[in-house]
Amino acid sequence: MGVHQYFKSLSDLEKIFRCPGKFKFQEHSVASHSFKVTKIAQFFGNVEEHAGNEVNWRSLYEKALNHDYPELFTGDIKTPVKYSSKELHQLFRQVEEEMTKNFVVGVFPKEYRQIYLNLFKEGKDDTLEGKILSVADKVDLLYESFGEIQKGNPEPLFQEIYEESLRTILHFSEMASVRYFLKSILPDLLSERFIEHSELRAITNEIIENEFRK
Repeated sequence: MGVHQYFKSLSDLEKIFRCPGKFKFQEHSVASHSFKVTKIAQFFGNVEEHAGNEVNWRSLYEKALNHDYPELFTGDIKTPVKYSSKELHQLFRQVEEEMTKNFVVGVFPKEYRQIYLNLFKEGKDDTLEGKILSVADKVDLLYESFGEIQKGNPEPLFQEIYEESLRTILHFSEMASVRYFLKSILPDLLSERFIEHSELRAITNEIIENEFRK
């Protein structure tokens, strides 16, 4: 097939929409999500550098830009489903890895295969860059779900996604970028005008307070 097939597949990511099968006021494609996550990760990387931490920018950009490319083969799996159990999450990851490997071997010249196998592998690891990716990914997911809640979408899935995203972000509360998010960004988000304003604020505060009691 050749690299042409890879370039062609980039447009296909614009046609894969997140949270399929649910009513949404605004659709978000995997392509737009990857762009937004990269921009969020860039900002958080700058926050970490400002706090005195060394950021491997090449690694951060590569992780952020490529983190959801394997969804070309599997589609978007709803977050509460994908993470409902460690076993199920691992199974999804194994399927993605196998399908991605078959694609890379079939498309890329031999001298570039290992490069792209590395680029498309799971980027959320224990490095600073992997942690920034984990947080940036959940911040964009939090914003996507908040947008639906703000517009009055009655689908309970979006509140579930909002809560799961916030809890995951709080797992990284030792990071300078997460502390900045909690102190300077999240309050501004919650001050936006939206339906059930007080309820979502109460849920957010409860999740944060429970996390810091641990």
